[in-house]
Amino acid sequence: MSGKGGKGKEAPPGNAARSGKRKTKPIQRKTKSAASDNVAARAAVIDTAQKMSREGLSPGRSGNVSCRFGQGMLITPSGLAYAELTVRDIVYVSGDGTAQSDAPKPSSEWRFHLAAYQTRPDRHAVVHTHSLNATALACAGKAIPAFHYMVALAGGNDIPLVPYATFGTQELAGHVANGLRNRDACLMANHGQIAISQSLAAALELAFEVEQLAAQYIKALTIGPPVLLADDEMERMVEKFRNYGENANKHARG
Repeated sequence: MSGKGGKGKEAPPGNAARSGKRKTKPIQRKTKSAASDNVAARAAVIDTAQKMSREGLSPGRSGNVSCRFGQGMLITPSGLAYAELTVRDIVYVSGDGTAQSDAPKPSSEWRFHLAAYQTRPDRHAVVHTHSLNATALACAGKAIPAFHYMVALAGGNDIPLVPYATFGTQELAGHVANGLRNRDACLMANHGQIAISQSLAAALELAFEVEQLAAQYIKALTIGPPVLLADDEMERMVEKFRNYGENANKHARG
């Protein structure tokens, strides 16, 4: 490559070669860095999906995981067992919905993942599960109200329920986008739950919290109507959790 660069210059070949080296090194570092980031992001998606399955949040091959990447996202494939996934199985889907051609089919729910990122540019990871208690509430047509202050983790005074639509459709993507417009989690009628956050680890943690809250709410309903917290108290909780999250992020950055 340096020889070709030398032909286009009147400088001595030695200078041209040295000039060529100075030009190619940054390009090599950039290419290696991009490839490394790609592999690391794919591995993180796999790790999150396997934890989701292993911890019982989504049985079998149900649920899906993605992270924002470049101008699109990396998402788990359709129909493959999480325990057997490799980085080559994770599918890149561009912002216009075009899937990587040399990979398996993306999850059938890629549309609502993409809709979540488009609706919430401040969020970078999506975890969708069919966890037992959250799904039970969703099938009973119940949102999770402000029965416990931890509901504020989702960003408001409830964890809303979005209407049912056939899986994999743009209609369902629209419902999910509406549900996540000012929340970080919602239930999906007759389907499951979805959680979003700034990282895969945080999105998975929120999905666990939603499942725990769903279990507590179902238990409370068996005793009697739960006492709900006032809106102003929930607003205080949302602000407290926001500050808590900012402090945690600062600590993580060191």
